[in-house]
Amino acid sequence: MELKGRTAVVTGGGSGIGRALAHAFAREGMRVALADVDEAGMAEVAGAIRAEGGEALAVPTDVADLASVQALADRAFAAFGRVHVLCNNAGVATSGGIEQATHRDWQWVLGVNLWGVIHGLEAFLPRMIAQKEPAHIVNTASMAGLIASQGLGVYNTSKYAVVGLSETLAKDLRPYGIGVSVLCPMGVSTRIGESERNRPAALANPTPTAAAPVELIGRFLAPEAVAGMVLDAIRANRPYVITHDEGLEPLRKRFQRMERAILEGKR
Repeated sequence: MELKGRTAVVTGGGSGIGRALAHAFAREGMRVALADVDEAGMAEVAGAIRAEGGEALAVPTDVADLASVQALADRAFAAFGRVHVLCNNAGVATSGGIEQATHRDWQWVLGVNLWGVIHGLEAFLPRMIAQKEPAHIVNTASMAGLIASQGLGVYNTSKYAVVGLSETLAKDLRPYGIGVSVLCPMGVSTRIGESERNRPAALANPTPTAAAPVELIGRFLAPEAVAGMVLDAIRANRPYVITHDEGLEPLRKRFQRMERAILEGKR
């Protein structure tokens, strides 16, 4: 898919992978619409893109709120006319076992990580289909959406859902010429470990859960390296962006366990 002269929308664009994606798209000659609850971070990214001669729109957006994402879509289409790449990238994390999770943990994490993706699709997809032009959707999941990592129960659940949604979406959108990639990183140098800074007061825990040990971190990659992999996947219409070689062996073992379960079940 050709990127130059087209438009990308990036949620969670104020920091981390979203920030790197926004800059990468701008360097390719794309117009970029940024969305985030971190208005200062998002404004900084948009300003840097404009300073380098690019076009950027910054729209304060809470992806957990459908009306907010619909307003983002209205602004993006009004400013740029078309949207060719949608990156449902905003994400948060909380640690701890499922037995420790509060209802507010589930509301917050699923609201951003899963409903944020769904809201992006609801707000943008009908108009992207109506364009009848090549387009691509990138949904940010995690290696924790492919391999269950102890200590991240709520987060794992949200990311497994995003993987399943993305795999199904790719099949559903094939007739329309819209590609879908699901991004499954392991360790990336972002501020997701500081997600509580953006947690709504209404969903705050009276007593915060203590951090738990987390598996499957691997090397920490720069967000810019991940953004480069995403752009390559968009161009090649690859369904998965798995950033770390360290994920190969756990994935192989998982599918071996499944194969063994099938064979043992026939005895």
